[in-house]
This record gives sequence, C-alpha cells and structure tokens, in this order.
Amino acid sequence: MGKSKQVGNHKSDKKKNIAKTWKTKRRTKDLDQIHVDMIPTNAAKLLKQDVDYDVAGCAQHYCLHCARYFVDLKTLKEHFKTKVHKKRLKQLREEPYTQAEAERAAGMGSYIPPKKVEVHTQQVEEDMQ
Repeated sequence: MGKSKQVGNHKSDKKKNIAKTWKTKRRTKDLDQIHVDMIPTNAAKLLKQDVDYDVAGCAQHYCLHCARYFVDLKTLKEHFKTKVHKKRLKQLREEPYTQAEAERAAGMGSYIPPKKVEVHTQQVEEDMQ
C-alpha cells in the first residue's frame, strides 16, 4: 500500500470554518433586539417605513417578530401561518435576559424566574399597497 493520493483537504483556511460561514450568512436580529423593536414607538416606526427600493417589497410589508421583509401583503399573511413565525412568537414570550438577572445568577441576589410576555401576531392593514 502507499500513501493516499488525496492531500490537503482539511488544512485550507477557506474550508476551516465553512459551517460558521454558512450559519452567519443569513443571520437575523436576536430576541433581545426584537423585544426592543416591539416597544410601541419603535414598532410604529418599523411598520410605517418610507419606501425603500433596496429592500423586498419596498419596505412596506415587515414582520415585526421575525425581522423580515416580504414582497406583498399576501406573502406576509401566509408567513403568519407558518411554523417559523409561530416558533418565533413562542420564543418571544419569555422576557429577555438582563444584566440584573446575570448578577443574581452569579450569587449577588436571589433568583427570580423570568416573566412571561404576552405576544400576539401584528395587525395588518388591508389598504397597504
């Protein structure tokens, strides 16, 4: 027998972190960032954006909970029925992690379990064009 003909498959820097590269390619907002967006003043700004031709659907059809833009109202309504959206709503029900909670976990206070937040699918205006 001899040495294998294939040499150097796993030593290339390009291929070293290929899984990490693919995972961060389509990264969206984290849950704590979405909780900040769900504050009524921020939510109103995001749902009533000016026309932006660089974004899908000219930034007129936005899912607040998933932080995604959609082409038209029909696809946005279909998205509300999907598992992805329902799973995100379930994840958002738990209050975001705070610095005070981290300190309590480190022993600087007594533990208080996170509160549940009531989250519902956003209302859609029919006259949106």
